[in-house]
Amino acid sequence: MKQWIKNMQQRWYVWVLLALGLAFFLYSNRQPEENTSFPVQLTEATERQETKEEKQAPSLVVVDVKGAVVRPGVYELAENARVRDAIALASGFTNEADQTKVNLAAKVHDEMMIYVPVKGENAPAPDHTSDGKEQIDINHATIEDIQKIQGIGPTKAAAIIAYREEHGPFRKIEDLLNVSGIGEKSLEKMKGQIIIR
Repeated sequence: MKQWIKNMQQRWYVWVLLALGLAFFLYSNRQPEENTSFPVQLTEATERQETKEEKQAPSLVVVDVKGAVVRPGVYELAENARVRDAIALASGFTNEADQTKVNLAAKVHDEMMIYVPVKGENAPAPDHTSDGKEQIDINHATIEDIQKIQGIGPTKAAAIIAYREEHGPFRKIEDLLNVSGIGEKSLEKMKGQIIIR
């Protein structure tokens, strides 16, 4: 009888050990399956990020580069590009170019014309209105030149320069209404003296 009980206990231990071994085997085989889904989740997250970056791609502007550059022509650039980028697309300056007359740090804008004069050449003659007053290009004019516009003193001229530096070049004359101190009536008086390039 004692022998029979001893045999039953040994068999019971064997079954317990087998059950534990089987449980461990099944659990360890399940772990890799769970891990295989992780790279898939990463791939989906990466694809979402790439799609988001594509949507945030900057829009393009078109500029016309003329004068003393190697390859004058019309070029497309990112909206946040600078004049130096447009000159680079035109293969750079020629040996005769007067680089001191070009603001390479200026932001480009759509339909902008960038003219590079040769050394000794005056900048293109300014347009004139019928009453003979000089027209001022407010995107490139100095604070002194801006004060030549009727109704613009030192304070408003400084405000125009500050706005231009913060927001980039003016795209249309009406953008001046965003400058502190310039209203519709004063803009109407100065319109004939302003050009946008």
